[in-house]
Amino acid sequence: MDFKSFDMGVLKKLADPKLAGDLNAFLEKMPERAGHTILIAAGIAWAVAAAASMFATIKVQQLTELRNSVKEAQALVPIVPKISDKPISPEEVKTFAEEAGKAYKDLNIVANGSSIIITAPSTSLYGQFREAVGHVQNGGSGWRVSLQKLCVGRECDKNAQLAASLTINKVSVENPPPSGG
Repeated sequence: MDFKSFDMGVLKKLADPKLAGDLNAFLEKMPERAGHTILIAAGIAWAVAAAASMFATIKVQQLTELRNSVKEAQALVPIVPKISDKPISPEEVKTFAEEAGKAYKDLNIVANGSSIIITAPSTSLYGQFREAVGHVQNGGSGWRVSLQKLCVGRECDKNAQLAASLTINKVSVENPPPSGG
């Protein structure tokens, strides 16, 4: 739109002091021209629209407050890493069992997959047996050793008086996925 083509006469009509009086006269004569029933229906329609608008505004405000409180609550939840066990390779367990077998010659230390089985022919070797179990517990970086079986004396097989079966897993710590919000 070009400023030169703007009609100043329209602006003068809108700024005329008589315009408010004309509007007032129009509104006063409205019941005579339109009828009371139509005005009542229009008033009810406007009231319903106003009530619906107010209801929607209140619900939007409540929803905004609820969303803010949920975000605040999510901000307070700590990020907890996921800890899981992963089996160690059988080759690594076998190598460790051979080294431990050299250190504890009176004991029988055998690798079985990701487990180590330690047996002693007599209960008099309890000190060495206990040290061998401790050696496996502290065997590798990130190892988590679980005791699967432990027996003493008559509880064990005929070949051993002390026996322990230890399963070895590696601890894996993973960060949780970032929460979307």
